[in-house]
Amino acid sequence: MVQDPKAPGLAYKWIALSNTTLGVLMAAMNGTIVMISLPVIFRGLHVNPLGAGQTGLLLWVLMGYNAATTVLLVTFGRISDTFGKVRFYNLGFIIFTLGSILSALTPGTGMAGEVELIIFRIVQGIGGAFLFANSAAIITDAFPAHQRGLALGVNQIAAIGGSVVGLVLGGIVATYDWRYVFLVSVPVGLVGTIWAYLRLKEIGVRTPRHLDGWGNLTFGLGLTSLMVGLTYVLMPYKNASMGWGDPWIQAAIALGVVLLVVFLFVEQHVPDPMFELKLFRIRPFWAGNLSGFLGSLGRGGLQFMLIIWLQGIWLPLHGVSFAQTPMQAGIDTLPMMVGFVIAGPISGALSDRYGARTFSTLGMLVTAVGFYLLTTLPADFSFWVFAIYLMLMGLGMGLFASPNTSSIMSSVPAEHRGVASGMRATFQNAGTVMSMAVFFTIVISGLAVHLPPALKSGLTAAGMPAPLATGISHLPPVAALFSALLGYNPLGNLLPASVLHALPRAVTAKVLGTHFFAQLISQPFSESLRTVFYMSIGLSLVAAVASLLRGRHYIEEIHGPRGADAPDGAQLPDGDARARAAALESTD
Repeated sequence: MVQDPKAPGLAYKWIALSNTTLGVLMAAMNGTIVMISLPVIFRGLHVNPLGAGQTGLLLWVLMGYNAATTVLLVTFGRISDTFGKVRFYNLGFIIFTLGSILSALTPGTGMAGEVELIIFRIVQGIGGAFLFANSAAIITDAFPAHQRGLALGVNQIAAIGGSVVGLVLGGIVATYDWRYVFLVSVPVGLVGTIWAYLRLKEIGVRTPRHLDGWGNLTFGLGLTSLMVGLTYVLMPYKNASMGWGDPWIQAAIALGVVLLVVFLFVEQHVPDPMFELKLFRIRPFWAGNLSGFLGSLGRGGLQFMLIIWLQGIWLPLHGVSFAQTPMQAGIDTLPMMVGFVIAGPISGALSDRYGARTFSTLGMLVTAVGFYLLTTLPADFSFWVFAIYLMLMGLGMGLFASPNTSSIMSSVPAEHRGVASGMRATFQNAGTVMSMAVFFTIVISGLAVHLPPALKSGLTAAGMPAPLATGISHLPPVAALFSALLGYNPLGNLLPASVLHALPRAVTAKVLGTHFFAQLISQPFSESLRTVFYMSIGLSLVAAVASLLRGRHYIEEIHGPRGADAPDGAQLPDGDARARAAALESTD
């Protein structure tokens, strides 16, 4: 029997918002907290992440959490629509907290410890998938239509802001002990779990459905294969700087694409599909997801590029030691979060009144302007100009995210909000992973051409013998980037100890100084990065066009008036097939 969403009382919506925001903040924070803490984690595990055979494990420590979350979002959203969104959201808190405890207690060291940590991070990712898949749906169920934009705006601040907070918090807690990186989530997880079980209630529509076994299997295997391929493509292959030529990676990507095509075929021929393709008949839903995917594709790899830019070039040029760059880089990206925090709730509240189209479209245009301004910066920029540009980009992202999410979630029938939330998050996360592969491909391809001659001439000018300088100049660019990302001196880690000991002391001191490598890589990296930013400008503009296509302010409240004036809380009566069909086929 369908309950009235207002039955739990007016205060319930704020309980739902605060708890889901806490859950999303924690899950998003853990997506990036490891990025800054990797050097300390690997030292604690007694592992050299740049050693032979370590690159693949390094990638999985870094990206395994996000990969697990992305693969499971739609499945978890779908089963939550059937068995209860709050039930599985609460389960997500428990699983995430358990994964955090296991990660903090990782017993092994060396390669065994790495594998254990990867498994425990995947457990965290499973919990995070339950949280991400259901938070927006729970908020949509709890809030009336005229307040959803504001509520989802606050929730989106947690999702985006948490990723930036993770960068800073990782740098702080890692100075004490690497296990604190994971332990810091445990008290939050315990409080959130108890609070969720005591106060959250099932008030949404639940529709009994059969499990779509073939759909879950083809989607899960297809997306996993695609994600694995896009992750391992960052590794060098033979003499190539990246793994695009590796037949195993090509096979993984091809298999992923084929299985996803089979999945789409399966979903059109099963009575209870996991992926509700009929929802794409709703204009605000498909336009919002398309613009969200394109936006994520355009900016998903931005954080990695900014971190590498700061850690590998700008901070060393300003005298910051490589060991100190990870934490400082996290702090230096805070202006982007400030812009998001300012714009997110304001645009969400205004979109409740005036509709999502104007604000989400404007957000993508502002983001495109922000990317253009970043192309004008030299490698050694003025920090305050950089901070203003990052804040502008945060404002654009905030303008876009809240109205776009509200538009997507308010346009679908109540019985499909769980799977709609999972689909929205999947498009966003998949766009981010694809963006990283594209960003790294462009940057590393550019470095593969321009970095060797820059290294050769720089090392020769520093006093290194020409044959030795020539050999060193052909070191893989990806190793240099990962060294910078890890807060290591790239040349100090890439040059053999025997080579360093054979060089005159003055030459060694110059080559290993903070300025030397940063000056050599700055020009090649900046040229490649501009190409990435120009691509992001184009994707942001196309996302703005897609956002513009979402149509007028539309709220799916099932029976009763359509559009912005629809009454709050109208629900679809069980068995009303005609109303359900009308809702799914609407294109307003």
